[in-house]
Amino acid sequence: MQNKSNNMYQSTLFGSYQTVELIETFMNYQENIRRCVCIIYDPSRSNLGVLALKALKLSDSFMELYRSNSFTGEKLREKNLSWVDIFEEIPIKVSNSALISAFMTELEPEAPVSQCDYERLQLSANPYMERNMEFLIECMDDLSMEQQKFQFYYRNLSRQQAQQQAWLQKRRAENNARLKAGEEPLPEEDPLNSIFKPIPEPSRLDSFLVTNQIANYCNQINGVAGQSFSKLYLLKALHEN
Repeated sequence: MQNKSNNMYQSTLFGSYQTVELIETFMNYQENIRRCVCIIYDPSRSNLGVLALKALKLSDSFMELYRSNSFTGEKLREKNLSWVDIFEEIPIKVSNSALISAFMTELEPEAPVSQCDYERLQLSANPYMERNMEFLIECMDDLSMEQQKFQFYYRNLSRQQAQQQAWLQKRRAENNARLKAGEEPLPEEDPLNSIFKPIPEPSRLDSFLVTNQIANYCNQINGVAGQSFSKLYLLKALHEN
């Protein structure tokens, strides 16, 4: 990464940019540059004939939660924040100067169709699809691990609540007996008891990033598959003619 004016530039492989490192870099730049944008370039996708450029920024609501390090379910519901609200994509337009456009026009062949034009119809996207599928499977495994963390947390929370309820019923029965004996009742909570210590909730940041990355891989697979079907229909028409 490098900084120029108020922009950052980062290359990525198969759209794998949804990381904590990128968020931390954003936050560091935000301390000095309020309107900070990251330009993402994906050479693996550009090899398929698409100029893969994205301009991203962190949403204000996400940055506020990140500063407080409060990615609990309660805070996320309070801010109405979901995994799609981490990054905001800014429309980007790439244009050439008139001199460059004239130069490119001079380089274009005079023939209406050349062998290079036919080569664009080759179904050479299989390696790209395979790598996206491999990364997608890895992300699904990561998401499963994140879900296991929350399942473990909720099991412990449920067990603790049951222990608290049993302790409270026992204490209330003991207090009833003390009142009948004319004694002062005991408090119904014991801060020194381990069952009353709150269990920290796991952060949902990693699961949000993984889910975001899964959606990105699915969109890329869908886009390349659509292009491949279009090429198949064009090749079928050429063979019939």
